[in-house]
Amino acid sequence: AAALRANAADAAPARPADALGAATLWATLAGALLGGLILNLMPCVLPVLAIKVLGLTRHAADRRARRVAGLAYTAGVVLSFLALGALMLALRVAGEQLGWGFQLQSPAVVAALAALFTLIGLNLAGVFAFGSLLPARLAAAQARHPVADALLSGVLAVAIASPCTAPFMGASLGLAVGLPAAQALLVFAAIGLGLALPYLAVALVPAAARLLPRPGVWMDTFRRLMAFPMFATVAWLTWVLGQQSGIDGAGALLALLVALSAVVWALTLRGRTRIVIATISIAVFALLAGAIGQNIVQTAAVAGAQADGAWQPWSAQRVGQLTAAGQPVFVDFTAAWCVTCQYNKKTTLADAQVLADLRGRNVALLRADWTRRDAAITAALRGLGRSGVPVYVLYAPGRAPEVLSEVLGADELRAALARL
Repeated sequence: AAALRANAADAAPARPADALGAATLWATLAGALLGGLILNLMPCVLPVLAIKVLGLTRHAADRRARRVAGLAYTAGVVLSFLALGALMLALRVAGEQLGWGFQLQSPAVVAALAALFTLIGLNLAGVFAFGSLLPARLAAAQARHPVADALLSGVLAVAIASPCTAPFMGASLGLAVGLPAAQALLVFAAIGLGLALPYLAVALVPAAARLLPRPGVWMDTFRRLMAFPMFATVAWLTWVLGQQSGIDGAGALLALLVALSAVVWALTLRGRTRIVIATISIAVFALLAGAIGQNIVQTAAVAGAQADGAWQPWSAQRVGQLTAAGQPVFVDFTAAWCVTCQYNKKTTLADAQVLADLRGRNVALLRADWTRRDAAITAALRGLGRSGVPVYVLYAPGRAPEVLSEVLGADELRAALARL
């Protein structure tokens, strides 16, 4: 019967998405703004945000420069969210089954981000300065236009923050994909504004700016210290790629990142030494890319397709079979590139009392791995009013699915289990 209803829905002619009323739209935008604000506390964005604080500290005594930098950073964040949202909506209209964080479902994008954060880490560690590698004219233009640097730092923040889903943000994203384009883009813009809001406040409000530490010698040490969170991000991205392309893909990425680092270091040398060593380094990098680069984008077995202890692979049919037999089901919609997912997996979902409650109530545990693109999981998320992970759902026979918080607490899950 469910299959017949689904077929009838698929066969029905498409109709325009329904627009929200003014009151509902304002409530949705408020939730999106709050979700973007909470996104600042997610561990995946902290390295980038620490660098932004360092940048604002440089302008602590110059109100005009601080204001311009804050506005440019905000523009970079909001425009990046709009661009990602517009791309996702356009691809969905074209028939693609996508959700928030879709770009990290591509191994090529993961590898490109790992290369970018390697370069940023080397820059922060003092191995090279971007201006020294640019032609003199471009370096001078960069110095004359600090606004561009602030705007690009906003783009960078979104690049690493986009896979994360904060509380309030999941429901807003899930609602946005079903709205008309104009209203959907307003939701994406509100999330971006929420992410940039603390830094915009520091830039525009003198009382908030006074909370910034004073510039000093400590800034150089702090800048070099920030290289290590960047390298940690590279390690995480390499692990994500390993989930997508296997151990050979992760090994190929590491080898290419080492070769890329050698190229960057060689370009910092001077005179004839630079020409010789840089030429050799570039040749080695090109040979490695040709020999093992294809391993990065190869297809490997999806980790989530195999049983993991008490957890079994998810399918919509399996959920229906278990609930029809009278057994409650808990589903973990997750992805390797979702830092919040991994945190919940190691804390709440590994809690001894939670596991005891799950066993005591005979709850079946299913895991839906969205590390790579999966149309069935995307459709299931959309049916739950969500467009990104993490999503935790408790199914009970004869009851509507209960969607729990993105940052899942042991008490919240145990309370939900007690209501079964």
